[in-house]
Parts: sequence; C-alpha cells; structure tokens
Amino acid sequence: MACPFKLPIPGERAFHTISRFRSEGGPVVRVELPGQVPVWAVVAYESVDEVLSNDGILFSKNPRNYTALNDGTIPADWPLRQVVDGDHLLTKDGADHRRLRGLVNRAFTPARVQALAPRIQEMTDELLDRMAEQGDRVDLVRLFSEPLPVAVICELFGIPHDERKQIRDWSLILLSHETTPDEAVKTGGDLLAYLAAFIERKRGAPGDDLTTALIRAQEDDGDSLSDSEMVGILWLVLIAGHETTVHLIANAVVALCSDPAQLAMARAENAWDRAVEETLRGRNSVINVMFRYPMREVRVSGVTIKEGEPIMVGISAAGTDPARFGEHAERFDLSRDQEPHLGFGRGPHFCLGAPLARLEARIALSSLFSRFPDLRLDVGADDIAYVSSIITEGPVSLPVLLGPVKDGR
Repeated sequence: MACPFKLPIPGERAFHTISRFRSEGGPVVRVELPGQVPVWAVVAYESVDEVLSNDGILFSKNPRNYTALNDGTIPADWPLRQVVDGDHLLTKDGADHRRLRGLVNRAFTPARVQALAPRIQEMTDELLDRMAEQGDRVDLVRLFSEPLPVAVICELFGIPHDERKQIRDWSLILLSHETTPDEAVKTGGDLLAYLAAFIERKRGAPGDDLTTALIRAQEDDGDSLSDSEMVGILWLVLIAGHETTVHLIANAVVALCSDPAQLAMARAENAWDRAVEETLRGRNSVINVMFRYPMREVRVSGVTIKEGEPIMVGISAAGTDPARFGEHAERFDLSRDQEPHLGFGRGPHFCLGAPLARLEARIALSSLFSRFPDLRLDVGADDIAYVSSIITEGPVSLPVLLGPVKDGR
C-alpha cells in the first residue's frame, strides 16, 4: 500500500507535521518513516485513545509481533531498530510487563519521588545561580532545561557526575532521525555495555539510589529479574526519564513567553501545575510513541489494519485535536478546563515517570520565573530550531534575556 504521507518533512517541525496528517488524512493515516519503512499512525484523540485502551487486548508492544521487522523486510541496520527493539518495559505485554513494572515500582515509589522535591529545588536553585552569573543573554536549554532533568535522573540512579554528559549524548544520537545505521548500532552497543558495567560497579559499591534498589529487588526475588532485563530498565528510564522532561520544560517556557497574558496568569494565580498540564496537552515533548502491533486484523476509527503492521501513536496530535479540545485546541490557554489528556499515555503502559516529570517541571517553571520576572525570548518563536527527532521535540537552544534578577528565592 502506498504511503501518502512521509515523516519527517524537511523544514517542518514534527509537531506540525503530525497535526497536519490529522487534518489532511483523518484519524488514521499511512506514513513512510526514514528508511522507507511504512507504518500506520493514529493522529486523533479518538484513535490514539482506542489503541491505548486496548493494550494487551488487541495490541502488543513486543517487537516479535512486528512482521516486517522479523521476516527480513526491514534491514538489520535500520536506525530506529535500536529504539523499537530491546528487552525492557516498553516491549513487554501482560504478565511479563506487570512483573517488571512491579519491580520498578517498588524502587520508584510516589513517596520516594515526592521526597526528591527539596533536592530538585536545590539543584534548580544552583543552576539559576550559575545562569545569573552568565550575563543577560543566555541559552536556557544549555544552562537550565537540559542539565536539570539529566542531573535529577542520574542522581536518582546513582550515575556519577562526570558520566552524565555521555548519557545525554547517547540519548541525542539514538532519538535523532538523522543518525546513520552505523552510528545507531555503535551508540546502542556502547550504551548497553556501559549500563551492564555500571550495574556490576553498583553491586560492589551499593548506594542510596534506585539502581541499588533494583539490585536488591533482584536478589530478594531470585530469578524474577534477569541481568538483561535490569539493563533494559536502566536503558529505558535513564533515556526517557530525562529526554522528555528536558523538552517539556523548554516547550513550556516558549509557550508562556510567547503569550504575556498567559505568563501573567501563571504568575498571578501561581498556576504552574496548570502550566505543566497545558504543556503536556498542547505542547507535549512526546510527538510519537513507537509502536503497537495488532495481534489480529483490527479496525481503528474505521480503518482496517492487518496483524503485525506497526502503529505509531501520535501523542502530540491527540492533544491538539479540535474534535476533543475544541476549535482552538492548538492555543496554549491556562484558563482551559483541565480535561484529561493523553500526554503520559494511558492503561498498563502509562508513563511510570509521570509524577517525577510533573514535579520537576513545576519546580523549574516556578523557580525560573520567580528569579527572573522579566525573562523573555531573545528570538522569534518561529525562529527557534527544534531537535531532529520524530519521537520527541523541543528547542535545540533557547536564547532568552533574563532581565533583572530578583533577590532571594
């Protein structure tokens, strides 16, 4: 079947491309990805919700059910294979998924996340202090929205400070659609080797961190968590646990600074939680989630999809669907009724890092605009360059003018 749409489109942000697919093609469209790989994309709220609601019932996350990935149709060096294949939570179904998620939840408890708030605030303040010393014009991504989530997730898992930049660099390579096959294979191999060695280091030198907690869970439960599964958990949580939050914070800053009335409302009403939720709905850092695979022929929003054909889930398009959020769905509006969104997914694969992402973003936005009340963009919103990924999206850099620094915290 021919693909009427392609992703990415040179010169067009993936966020806008996916929304255009919905307006031009409907809730389910055929898309060609890099490497001339065809997939289905669900790009309306109803179709995204329909697929996510049937995880483990009609749809599998296990790439063994991706027909073309296993019959030789897709070459072994397809760069996105490093993202869609693997042995971790995102590729498990049913009881296997519940087993692994249960072990992670034992270490990644809500109480533990909430207990991080003072430390996140401390790290935020340290970054803002350093940023204030750089002069009036700074790159907010380089000095704030990127280092904060990287520091939080790496500290949470006990990654040494001097190894954190490498984690970020690997993430950027793996999620970019411009990565070559050789780069993808090498980067994926390097990251997995690092994580395996890191786990062994932690066995010999345990600490008060989640890697140590996972090791203890493995030791307590015997064969319930294999070494490869533990590597897969770290791969997933370290990459997803910072990449999306880096962009979430920056996307929120762009949205707020692009509309002084919205920023004034956030300040006046201390509405930083609402600002985070509105960003998750309408400016989500997650553009697409890879993949779901029908376990039999299915119909989604009236479109027939065969068994084993991959479905890309357009999270950002669901959040800007006028059929769900009204005529002005793409407008960033803090006065909007806080209707449920799918920014973190739903069902058994609902993002386990959602509480941490929300906490980090709220502290980051509140602290940033309190310290720098006159902060504003130093570039037109349409002139901001975004990362080259079809999975996540946020500014590559974000030049801002800080203005006077407010004394105190």
